[in-house]
Amino acid sequence: MSNKMRVMQVTSPNAPFELVERPIPEPTAGTVRIRVEACGICHSDSFTKEGSFPGIQYPRVPGHEVAGVIDKLGDGVLGWQPGQRVGIGWHGGHCRVCDSCRRGDFITCRNAQIPGISYDGGYADYMLAPVEALARVPDELSAVEVGPLMCAGITTYNALRNSHARPGDVVAVIGIGGLGHLAIQFAAKMGFKVIAIARGKDKESLAKELGAHQYIDSQTQDPKKELMKSGGAQVALSTVTNTKAISSVIEGLAVNGTLIILGIGKEPIEVSSLALIGARRSIMGWPSGTAMDSQDTLSFSAQTGVRSMNEVFPLEKAAEAYDRMMSGKARFRVVLVPSLAH
Repeated sequence: MSNKMRVMQVTSPNAPFELVERPIPEPTAGTVRIRVEACGICHSDSFTKEGSFPGIQYPRVPGHEVAGVIDKLGDGVLGWQPGQRVGIGWHGGHCRVCDSCRRGDFITCRNAQIPGISYDGGYADYMLAPVEALARVPDELSAVEVGPLMCAGITTYNALRNSHARPGDVVAVIGIGGLGHLAIQFAAKMGFKVIAIARGKDKESLAKELGAHQYIDSQTQDPKKELMKSGGAQVALSTVTNTKAISSVIEGLAVNGTLIILGIGKEPIEVSSLALIGARRSIMGWPSGTAMDSQDTLSFSAQTGVRSMNEVFPLEKAAEAYDRMMSGKARFRVVLVPSLAH
């Protein structure tokens, strides 16, 4: 094996992507080396590309939707073997000493590590990752299928299964993009009555194909009124960043209903205090989850047939792939595959 690998790095905030060769790294104690088979491009990769996340050291290789195979173990690694298929998501390690870690709440670790931000991620032939970041991958899923489930997938699945909604309850999904098209599938497979909300009649057939029982076109219908016809949503999952679209759903929540925010927008959300108080409604955010949560997401997806809709690019076209994802031209997810043209 050559001792060189290709990485697609960013040398400073807003610098162009740069394909370079580096020595293949040796795993340190408590880490493994992974041969990357696929890496999804996530909107959060912009944190690295644009330098908008504090403390990033450059040059940096982005990527936190990684699927690959363990290539080599570092010292002290137990329970894992070379050749095992693994996934790595947003949760890339924790400190074990902060209050959250001491409570076992690793995803809210104050010193959390994030692949592609804290250390080099999956836009590469190989990467290193701590063992606590590894999720086992079921045989039924290909590497390309696994990649987007490691962030977009786990975020929607984990938010739904930790919500107070129960099978048969109304769950609304706002947006049918990269997160939303997975959220609809997960919600339907969990047994909820799924109402999809998006702009335009043209998205209705896809929403129903994905498992939605009802579709609300927010351009021609009032989402809150339509939701209340079904008694209101116990949970509304917001996968969009448009704050007006988010606010329009709050009064469509049932008594004790919750709006869960997954999409990160720059504008504040406007909400009437009366709308919250009168029906005990609430708004909360949800971070993704730990490696074990990712593993649960993969298992559920394998068992129920939940799949991301992906466009695939070779590693050397990462700049084109990234632009396609960020521009919104890619309707769903974009995945890099290092071996495609290598």
